[in-house]
Amino acid sequence: MKSNKLKLNELKITLKCGFGFEETLAEELNEMGYEETQIMNRAVRIIGTWKDVYFLNLNVRCAISILVELDHFFIRSDEDLYKKALRIDWTSFFDISKTFAVKGAVFSTLFNNTQYPFLLIKDAIVDKFRDEYGERPNVELKTPHVVFDVYVKENEVTISVNTSGLPLFQRGYRSSVGEAPLNEVVAASLIRLSKWDRKTNFIDPFCGSGTILIEAALLATGIPSNIERQHYAFKNLKNFDSEVWDEIYANAKRIVRELPCSIVGSDISDEMVLKTRRNLRAMSFGRFIETSVKSFSEIQSSDEKCFVLSNPPYGERIEAKIPELYESIGNWLKHNMPNTEAWIISSSEEGFKSIGLKPSKKYKLYNGDLECSFRRFDIYEGSKRTKL
Repeated sequence: MKSNKLKLNELKITLKCGFGFEETLAEELNEMGYEETQIMNRAVRIIGTWKDVYFLNLNVRCAISILVELDHFFIRSDEDLYKKALRIDWTSFFDISKTFAVKGAVFSTLFNNTQYPFLLIKDAIVDKFRDEYGERPNVELKTPHVVFDVYVKENEVTISVNTSGLPLFQRGYRSSVGEAPLNEVVAASLIRLSKWDRKTNFIDPFCGSGTILIEAALLATGIPSNIERQHYAFKNLKNFDSEVWDEIYANAKRIVRELPCSIVGSDISDEMVLKTRRNLRAMSFGRFIETSVKSFSEIQSSDEKCFVLSNPPYGERIEAKIPELYESIGNWLKHNMPNTEAWIISSSEEGFKSIGLKPSKKYKLYNGDLECSFRRFDIYEGSKRTKL
């Protein structure tokens, strides 16, 4: 059994994710060879090295950011927080020429103002640099070079460095978006949560700017979701090993000559389909994904099994007659799509009721700030009784 005491080169690595996707992220890490995972609230923790940090930032699909723990301690007061933060050797992590920010979450009765702990940590960092060099680095809240994450739960404090910087859903491949885009990490997490086998023909009949289609193709081909991303905060740290990173990046899969299955997207908006096509241009598999301007009701399944995963309008940011739309989706699935496994994410309970099909699975999760449900509908040819 592995000892709880970390070896010299081992790090506590925390991968943050959306609510409801913790198990999905843990399963992805298991598939990547990280067998020992600790599931937390909106996060999964593993033990690894800086090489793992680089590898995961490039390859993980279901994480929003990747943190490396710097210190963990207990406090009795705000003064205690400052004193213990001052003991950390901040000058060993980044250079004085780099800007920094302190962010995080505070759930503690020790502080009336939840922003105050961040100010104390900032003061400790600045004072440490002043003592060492006689000058201080600058704080930059919008686009800092280095971000420190502070988590306070009552008297327990964890301080980490955010090695990703900007959220990992900023993949770098999406140049055009619609009015209500699904972010890339949510799309990738939905696909993994659905347990799509990466072989069955994949359809998104409300494709918007193509995020679900692209994440499905990236997963099916094994190309890292962040292959087009250039910016990572770990590159701004003093210990950044460019040789290790260059080797990981060079070995990443980029080019495919075909897809293992058909991936098809459509939308009633020609503007959205044009945006999808623009986003697909950067990808080696882009020419293999079929896109068209048409209503979902025009799609007819073939004799082969189909897999549908889509994010139809909820009525929140895009106006739509929700009951009528979702009733039409239900009728389309029943009459046009036999032998289909369909997954739909929506925040509209009224919409789901209008579909007129009983879900075989459903999950509570969030798309941004919207509480949503992700539901599976199994469509059989003839009655379910006959199919069984």
